[in-house]
Amino acid sequence: MLLTSYRLGNLTLPNRLVMAPMTRSRAVDGAPTAETATYYAQRATAGLIVTEGVHPAAVGQAGPAMPGLHTDAQVEAWRVVTDAVHANGGRIFAQLMHGGRIGHVEVAGHHPVGPSAIAADAQVFTPAGMQPAPVPRALTTAEVGDQVQAFADAARRAVAAGFDGVELHGANGYLIQQFLSSSANERTDGYGGSVAGRIRFAVESVEAAADAIGGDRVGIRLSPGGQIQGIVEENVPVLYGELLKALPDMAYVHVMVTADDEVLMDLRKAWPSAFILNPGGQIGPDEGTLEQGQRWLANGADLISYGRAYLGNPDLVERFRLGLPLVSTDRETWFGAPNGYVDYPSYQH
Repeated sequence: MLLTSYRLGNLTLPNRLVMAPMTRSRAVDGAPTAETATYYAQRATAGLIVTEGVHPAAVGQAGPAMPGLHTDAQVEAWRVVTDAVHANGGRIFAQLMHGGRIGHVEVAGHHPVGPSAIAADAQVFTPAGMQPAPVPRALTTAEVGDQVQAFADAARRAVAAGFDGVELHGANGYLIQQFLSSSANERTDGYGGSVAGRIRFAVESVEAAADAIGGDRVGIRLSPGGQIQGIVEENVPVLYGELLKALPDMAYVHVMVTADDEVLMDLRKAWPSAFILNPGGQIGPDEGTLEQGQRWLANGADLISYGRAYLGNPDLVERFRLGLPLVSTDRETWFGAPNGYVDYPSYQH
């Protein structure tokens, strides 16, 4: 079933494997390189590729050597990537990732912003190595609207760059999840407090992107109950149940296994369109497996996303099809290393 086709919005996916977004920290001056185009094109047999996190505004850059999608030069650089993927028969969404309080002034000269002036209990990447997350500047109510608009503007730029759509990053402790979180959001305006207030930024950001490029080109990634980067969420089933009810018609939700099966199954039942499940969780000790993917398809997921398995196995679809062994990767090469990027070959029979 993992290798059967699926209709996603206006796209026909040849299989149900999604290459999950993974930060690789190899951008130059905020733009992808020719190697980036090679990297994604090598993996174009995936039913869908979702890129590494791309910041929709300069203030949203979470770490060094991460690409953006807020200047004309970045659009031109991404067009080389999307052309390469499409030339190899693939489909590709840009993940729009606003770091919010996860960032540092040394990264790109901007002090991080967040829902409230509360630092994450986490270390952040900087050009000088890992440093404690700084206290962000709390966004004013008007500035929250500016960040919503940044997602819409980046979605338009993504389409101009040739992407088939965008995924808003609402997981892993970045800005959208910071608004959902009781540990990061102590606002007293309409963007905090109640469940309706906490989900408002996520809903408005998705609505703005959908209005900009069409809901069939927009997805969102979620990690319900996930606790990395200082995130704590209260009453997860209600919070995410209300979020799914409030979201507009859109291409998909992309959910990580950060809650128990019962919660995830309820979210699946609550969502009317495509449901992508990532069985690997949040940078856990193990990669997601073929067997986990098949189990979740049997449980009602429509598509299965794989992260690390795609790093060393550009031909992951074929390896799953033929039952071939997978190549593991060295964590030291995940971010910014000169090797471990485009140098993994397809399986040699």
